[in-house]
Amino acid sequence: MSGEQPRTFRSMFISDVHLGSKAAKAEFLIDFLRHHDADIIYLVGDIVDGWRLRRSWHWPQSHNDVVQKLLRKARKGASITYIAGNHDEFARQFQGVHFGGIVVADRAIHETADGKRLLVIHGDQFDTVVHNARWLAYLGDHAYDAAMLVNRVVTRLRQLLGLPYWSFSSWAKANVKKAVNFIGSFQTMLAEEARRSHVDGIICGHIHHAAIENFGDVRYINTGDWVESCTAVVEHFDGRLEILTWAQVLPEMPEEPFIPLLIEDRVGQAA
Repeated sequence: MSGEQPRTFRSMFISDVHLGSKAAKAEFLIDFLRHHDADIIYLVGDIVDGWRLRRSWHWPQSHNDVVQKLLRKARKGASITYIAGNHDEFARQFQGVHFGGIVVADRAIHETADGKRLLVIHGDQFDTVVHNARWLAYLGDHAYDAAMLVNRVVTRLRQLLGLPYWSFSSWAKANVKKAVNFIGSFQTMLAEEARRSHVDGIICGHIHHAAIENFGDVRYINTGDWVESCTAVVEHFDGRLEILTWAQVLPEMPEEPFIPLLIEDRVGQAA
């Protein structure tokens, strides 16, 4: 894709980047943003991980580069809305404020090219653990850190063996019964919120599980994350929604056994 123009979409939805955490795949997101553009961009919560930054400061240059890349897109005319999440809940006090062309909001209504109205919200408001038992949420956050450590070890071993990228944590989430039940319950609650809001669908993040599904007359869309699966949702100019994954942004090099090496090589190039 070197030298080619970015693929351009009508709108793009990205969430759960968790800048400020060691697990954030900032380099991969920079590469994705370099090769994908949109007129309208929604940052659907947990872009910055305030929880981890309070525990220990971690902000490498790649995390700053993500912020600069987004600000550059805003300067070039993209309409960017930052929807606050639970890890960046500090942003909720700045609703309606513009930062470098990026406006902060708690929720938004997006109208697609084919006339569908979609509620855009992070989704933590419908997670009973986060909402009602904050201490348990913090405990779960530490457990998530441990899962990410296992994920990094597995990733490194697969790299040494010449195997493609595979997310242990994503696999566990999709196969452990309690996690599957939690995802199903979360999706049902979000679909109900869409009905209460009299919209055609809902776009959210929070649970790090990308999906586009229909719940009766309501469409549920989850953007996924940039910690495990590295996914984004895009809207084509005809209104069609699609999940794009980081591993698919380099289709011309399918034989490369470990794509992160390619991504890292590119990070040093000019954005």
